[in-house]
Amino acid sequence: MKKIFYLVLIIALVYTSYNLFIKTTHFSAEKTSFVYNKTGLSDLADTLFAKKIILDKPSFLVFAKLLKVEDKLKAGRFLVFKNTSMLNLLRMLRNNQQASVKFVLNRVRTRAELAKLIGSTLYSDSASCAIYLNSNDSLAKFEIDTTQLLTIFIPNTYEMYWSTPIPKLLQKMKTAADQFWNSNQRIEKAKAKGMTKNEVYTLASIVDEETNYDSDKSIIASVYQNRLKKSMPLQACPTIKYAMQDFTLTRIYDKYLSNPSPYNTYRVKGLPPGPIGTPSPKTIDLVLDAPTTDYIYFVAKADFSGYHHFSTNYAEHMKYAKQYQLKLDEYQEKKKQKEVLK
Repeated sequence: MKKIFYLVLIIALVYTSYNLFIKTTHFSAEKTSFVYNKTGLSDLADTLFAKKIILDKPSFLVFAKLLKVEDKLKAGRFLVFKNTSMLNLLRMLRNNQQASVKFVLNRVRTRAELAKLIGSTLYSDSASCAIYLNSNDSLAKFEIDTTQLLTIFIPNTYEMYWSTPIPKLLQKMKTAADQFWNSNQRIEKAKAKGMTKNEVYTLASIVDEETNYDSDKSIIASVYQNRLKKSMPLQACPTIKYAMQDFTLTRIYDKYLSNPSPYNTYRVKGLPPGPIGTPSPKTIDLVLDAPTTDYIYFVAKADFSGYHHFSTNYAEHMKYAKQYQLKLDEYQEKKKQKEVLK
């Protein structure tokens, strides 16, 4: 009987050792990932088996229960490398060693766009994100409201866990924004211009929509700063697009200028209530370092190069504006004719 007992014991130990230490993943790629949504060990085992991370479901469930994995397991995205043993897989799950994801923030114009970006990157769905981002009560702890929400988002690439909840994401963004403003004398530069950091951010969001050329951005920023000092309306076309919630507009007609939105800077003097997008860090710096000029007008050049004419008086500005409008009319007419011929 003792021989049989020891034989059974040896077989059990060999089987256990084989399953835990020798039997490994059998997918062909160098690595793969899976997502756990708190659906239970059985569903997780099905996912792991389908992705060829485990060879059989029963063994995984037995060892997972013995090691009390489910007590420690949290929702998240996990990365598994080729030839990972079951023991290391179980340790990873038990210790919640999640894979990080990249939250890539470029230009975002609205809270809806931001909610969609978060929902496509992290665990939270877009709908729950939208509810949170549209609640002033939720945002109060970050010292912002819905109009100022974007000011804590500095475009960059951030690494975080896939399961990061929205409040933690916003706190991470606020911390990164504070670090950004507290470096390179940015707050001091803003004060020197008589502006708060949020006002600089808002102005930069407008400038960022005006042109892609940094040399023009600096001078456009100076034009708007001059208008603010003179209590002139900014008359910024990008704010009309925002007020209309139509970012495809290529020409601002008079009929759009009657929009009662507080973002209509043709009707309302000063900066709009908040940013109309997330400006690049470089544009923020261009606003902070904008040169002192006498310009109070600018208009796109008629060659459609993306550059602008800058003027100190209305008569000169109108000369350039008419040149641009004429060329734009010609362009649109040719476009219509081509469409008719199709």
